Amino acid sequence: MIRLGSLAGYPFEGPRVLGGWTPPAAAAVFAVLYRADPDGKPYDYAVLDVDHADDLTTAGLPFGHPRAKCWERRAGNRWSLHICTYEVPGGLRSHREQIVQELVAIYRPGCAPDQFDRVWEDEWIGSYRAPTAGPLTTTRDPSGSTESDSS
Repeated sequence: MIRLGSLAGYPFEGPRVLGGWTPPAAAAVFAVLYRADPDGKPYDYAVLDVDHADDLTTAGLPFGHPRAKCWERRAGNRWSLHICTYEVPGGLRSHREQIVQELVAIYRPGCAPDQFDRVWEDEWIGSYRAPTAGPLTTTRDPSGSTESDSS
């Protein structure tokens, strides 16, 4: 098992060598990895791509996927590629898409067709002030009077 994502991450099965792997008939998120420094850091992987499928058997894996040539080019050869999968418990397609977007924003894989930012700019959602958004205070009692009112 390998964990991908922020904080505790998502528990992905694998990684396994992609060339000897048979995809299961399951809906899942998958990540294609390779070892950037197999001699110096044999347990460290770099993320090349993240995607999902409603059925992994129809996703063109291992080497019929539309981005497989990119994976091979970046890893050096097809036998250096690894895959890990995460079958989202009770997850819908929308859940898998959200996980893919999160992982792409974190790892910025070179073979992913879309890149996502993981920051929000004020102008995207605006800013506002509301009385419920202020800091908590302890100067009021439940009756509504303040400490300065009682003195």
